[in-house]
This record gives sequence, structure tokens and C-alpha cells, in this order.
Amino acid sequence: MNPQYQKMMKQVQEMQRKMAEAQEQLANETVEASAGGGTVTVVMSGSLEVREVRIQPEAVDPDDVEMLQDLVMAAANEALRSAQELAQRKLGGATGGLDLPNIPGLL
Repeated sequence: MNPQYQKMMKQVQEMQRKMAEAQEQLANETVEASAGGGTVTVVMSGSLEVREVRIQPEAVDPDDVEMLQDLVMAAANEALRSAQELAQRKLGGATGGLDLPNIPGLL
């Protein structure tokens, strides 16, 4: 087997190991985002799972349900962006400098 190919395969295996570790860490890390001055808060894992939604009583107005919906959506979207940035930092570092093509869903 070509020595360069063997070296590349070892690098790929090491990258896979680092990525698996990073993904495990992401599942245990959380980000938090809020909207409406903190009246709605969403906690999301680094693996993009919503862990908690907190809504303060003052955010609940039966005459303006749309406002609450907008606040929940805004907080969830911000938490999602933060979790994706966290994943990018963790998984991007796991590639160890390999020049990989941009594969949708990988990072």
C-alpha cells in the first residue's frame, strides 16, 4: 500500500475519533438564548436538542398570544445559532487541519 495513502488513512481515522469525541461533548454542553428582555428563554444542547423553555408570567398575555409565539421563536432561533456556532468550533477543531470538502450536514 502506498505510504502516503496509509498516512492519509491514519489522519482520517484520527479525525473520526476526534469528531466522535467532539459530538459526545456537544450532547452534554448547552447554550442559552432569550428574547423579550429575558421573558422567554430557550436552553439547547450542542447537538441541537431543545432542553428547556422558560416563560416568565409577564410574557403570557391571553390577548396577545402572537407576541409570545414570536418571543419563543426568536429565542429558539438564537439558541439554534449559538448551538451551531458551538458545534462548528468543536467539530471544526476535530478535523485537525485536514482540507476536507464542504459536506452538508458534516459541520
